[in-house]
Amino acid sequence: MFLGEYQHSLDAKGRVILPAKFRDQLADGAYITKGRDGCLFVYTAEEFENVAADVQEQSKLNAAGREAARTFAAGTIDITPDKQGRVAIPQNLRDYAGLQQGVTVAGVFSRIEIWDSAKWREREARGDAALSDGEDLQGFGM
Repeated sequence: MFLGEYQHSLDAKGRVILPAKFRDQLADGAYITKGRDGCLFVYTAEEFENVAADVQEQSKLNAAGREAARTFAAGTIDITPDKQGRVAIPQNLRDYAGLQQGVTVAGVFSRIEIWDSAKWREREARGDAALSDGEDLQGFGM
């Protein structure tokens, strides 16, 4: 399980350092893909297989599912962090997520999300408000 929030920077080669506590789970390889809400998702190989199977099923339902599946598959790369925990993010994925210098790496249970730090702060504020209000949230131990 991936948990926590970490602030990092893209280097000149478009690489980001993934947190040390995540690296063991990614040592056998992982996948970066376009995620929802304008961020990037990082999946372990095992979790990616589950997600890809779901995407393939959705692609059989309608045109929107097919379009999303094409973009999802074409926008996915396999990665293995180097010894310093760095992974290179291709330009097309950096553009999709609007990644500039500062990035936030967040553990979200079965995946890691990579956000432009400014976008993350906006999303975090909305999430804080939703969690604080909590009226429509079930299963949050409240």
